[in-house]
Amino acid sequence: MSVSILQNLWKSTPPSSLNHLQKYWLNRSGALTAGLRQLGKVKIHILNESPSPMCEEDKIALQQPHTTVIWVREIVMSINDLPCVWARSITPIQASQSVWRGIRHLNTRPLAEILYDDPRIIRSHFEVSRIHPASVLYPALQRYFPEQVHQAHYARRSIFYKNALPLMVTECFLPSFWALPNLQRV
Repeated sequence: MSVSILQNLWKSTPPSSLNHLQKYWLNRSGALTAGLRQLGKVKIHILNESPSPMCEEDKIALQQPHTTVIWVREIVMSINDLPCVWARSITPIQASQSVWRGIRHLNTRPLAEILYDDPRIIRSHFEVSRIHPASVLYPALQRYFPEQVHQAHYARRSIFYKNALPLMVTECFLPSFWALPNLQRV
């Protein structure tokens, strides 16, 4: 996949074709978990926590060398036992052993617990994408949600920096999220 195609997968604003509620959730500031808790009982299920080679899409986003190994944490957040958001957090392996070591010890606690109380942490703006087969996220959707892979999936991502070391968080809203009967702005 060419670098220019990978760079164009993510945009600074949601597509104009999305409704106001979709745009709201894709741009909602603060901890997503806090917003989800206003919609129902949230549970976090760990899907994967492991080191991994960095793919081209992630190298571009994090501006890391081609040899970088990353720590990957993939979870699904369920609301009232319905899987609603799949999330993927990555950081260079060395950062996961130093400033971002908390990511390795969260278990089923939300990432927000280590992100929002530290004034040294800076968050980038959001980028939004419809998950495309060329995206690094697509194979994971196939693996974890095979029955939903052919539906439209929109995700947002941002990068948190602590001591100039990046932690990229990508949150993919599953079709079941948009179908929640009590979905609203919170």
